[in-house]
Amino acid sequence: QLVESGGGLVQPGGSLRLSCATSGFTLDLYAIGWFRQAPGKEREGVSCMGSSNYPGYTWYADSVKGRFTMSRDDAENMIYLQMDTVKPEDTAVYYCATDPALYEDLCNRYPYNTWGQGTQVTVSS
Repeated sequence: QLVESGGGLVQPGGSLRLSCATSGFTLDLYAIGWFRQAPGKEREGVSCMGSSNYPGYTWYADSVKGRFTMSRDDAENMIYLQMDTVKPEDTAVYYCATDPALYEDLCNRYPYNTWGQGTQVTVSS
């Protein structure tokens, strides 16, 4: 189970930290990702990290590179997305997701089969 929190209204240029609490599985064995879906648009990947078996590198979408930072605390079963210097175009519902990473691949190529319910982020003055 995945449960996101931390969304809300933030002004342009501000910061927000999203959290994703996980339960029911051993988090470090899973690839993890943050996705978002804006109104009228398709869901897109924001950031992802590999598993302990296939760590790879942390991937970021070009649109958030240098502004967002993803992290994980496997001991606490938590996933985080630090959002800095946010822009109005960051407005979306943000989802965390996991994939069992049964094979080695880039983290942004896994199918991600478990999803949270999403948390709304609105960037507006």
